[in-house]
This record gives sequence, structure tokens and C-alpha cells, in this order.
Amino acid sequence: MTLPITAIGLLDPDQVKSVIGAAMLAPSTHNTQPWRFRSTPAGLELHADPDRALPVADADQRELLLSCGAALFNLRTAINALGAHPATTLLPRRDDPTLLALVRPFAARRPDPRLVHLADAIPRRHTNRTPFGTDTIPAPMVAELRHAAEVEQAWLPRLDAHQLEGLRELVHKSHQVQVSDPAFVAEWRYWTARAPGSRDGVPEYAAGAMPSDNGGWVLRDFGARRRGRPDESEPLVVVIGSFDDTRIDRIRAGQAMQRVLLTATAAGLDASFISQPVEVPAVRRELRALLGGGLWPQIVLRLGRGAPVPWTPRRSLADVLLEPERTSA
Repeated sequence: MTLPITAIGLLDPDQVKSVIGAAMLAPSTHNTQPWRFRSTPAGLELHADPDRALPVADADQRELLLSCGAALFNLRTAINALGAHPATTLLPRRDDPTLLALVRPFAARRPDPRLVHLADAIPRRHTNRTPFGTDTIPAPMVAELRHAAEVEQAWLPRLDAHQLEGLRELVHKSHQVQVSDPAFVAEWRYWTARAPGSRDGVPEYAAGAMPSDNGGWVLRDFGARRRGRPDESEPLVVVIGSFDDTRIDRIRAGQAMQRVLLTATAAGLDASFISQPVEVPAVRRELRALLGGGLWPQIVLRLGRGAPVPWTPRRSLADVLLEPERTSA
């Protein structure tokens, strides 16, 4: 099969494949990889793939948009590192709800050293579900992570001890809601019991330690059969939020999430997701109130340094490419 990729602006076909490949390394809930790409004369299109949505865990496709936002940040960053300006329009066509962004690499630009640094981290970033060590993340690093979120028009608020304890309780509360729902459990098992060689989902080899090993921060049991450290110290737990909760806000929050994750990776930190309190709508509202009512919580991250783990698989380039649109004569 000939891949429908041609030169776009300043990028030759191999570079177009390269930047799409970088976008495909973004994280997604249960490694669903809910994105598609189209190469057009006008630029690179990023589409949501509704067939890979999670109708139970993500009924309003909020996490799907976050995942696609993360892929968009990778795409923009990889294009910048090649010396092109990734002019980006979000939701460019109202008549095409799956089209989330159009990226046009038509203007030359000296690569931003900060983005080149993050581009180098793209293939090294992966979710680490193991318990983290006892190292404390220094305040300047936390400030750098906060700045990374703000650059992408999202916010990483400071959590005091009361808020952290309240968040921990909400994690447990939402976890119990989900594991008590047979539909959620069936959906979860579908994506975490993939056959060997599958290019999506969470394989057993990428599982972390058992949930009880994670310092009270309940993590989903992805089929782990090993234990790491018997306990972990209090990890750095952060919330990334937005001031509104529209589709554009969620896409932007996904870009902010990925910039935070790549900033952490570049600094030698690992990360995993604590998704439960933002997946249960009633608990998400409680978390919003806990944060003061001004931010919509979009994602909760756990940061630290864990044991080395393998990468989760990715679909092939052919799997995520859309055919060029046909034009009428």
C-alpha cells in the first residue's frame, strides 16, 4: 500500500512521516490512540477517531480530546525542530466535527532550542506505573512544570496539604464507583487484556506494581504480576486545569499535559495518570470545588522516578492515515 503522503510546505515526504510518527507517540487513555491524520496541500490535519472512544469511561470524549491535544503538541514540536513554523488552527471547519486541527508548516523558522529539547524527549516519554522512589522533586523543577502548562494556556495550581488529602479521598471514591460498574469493568478489561502483538491497549508487560503498592494513590490494576518497591514516598501529584471546559479548552489542556510530560521526561522524571477523579462526572465536580471552583480539572498526574519499564505499542503509520479527500470535477 502506498501511503498518501506528499511534501507539505517546507517538509518533504519523509519529514511529514517523521512528524506524524512523533505525534503518534503521545499518551492516550488505555493506549487507545484515538487519532487520525491526513496529508493535504493545505497542511496536516489532525482528526479524532470516534471509533476509538471509550463510551463508559469517557462518555463526553473529554479524554479523547486531551489525547489528541497531546498528539498535536508532539506534531507542532517536531515540526518546529525541523525548522518550520507550525501555524495551527483549532477546529478549522464546523462541518467536520472530527477535524480538530490544521497545522501548516509553510514558513521557515529557526528552531526554538527549548522545543528542540522537548522534541528529543518525545521518543523517551512513556507512562511509568511502577512505585516511585523517595527523591523529592525540587521546587525549581515544579515551577518549570507549572510554566510548561501556562505556556499552553492551562494551569497547574499549587495544592496545599488539605487539597492533596481531599484529592486522595476523591481518587478512592471514584475508583470504587468505577470498579462497581460492570460496563466500566468490561470496557477496561477489553483494553487491558490485549492479545500478544497487539498494537494498542495496555499489555501486561507495561503494567506497574499492584495498586496497593502506590502510597494510597489508587492506580488501576493493569494486570500487574510483580511488585516494585514495597512502598513509595509521597509522589508529586499535580492537577492540570482550564478556566473553561469547551472542546478547544480540552484540546489546549491536552497540549499543556504533553508539554508538562515532556518537560518532566527531559528532566529525568517519570509520570503516570490518576484518571479516576476526572472520569466520574460527580467526583470531577467535587474536585473542581476542592480547587476553589475556578478551574475545570482535566487530568491528574503522578510524577517521580520509577523503575525502568517497556514502552506500550503503537499502531502503524498506515493505520492512522486518512485517504486524501476527493474533489468534485
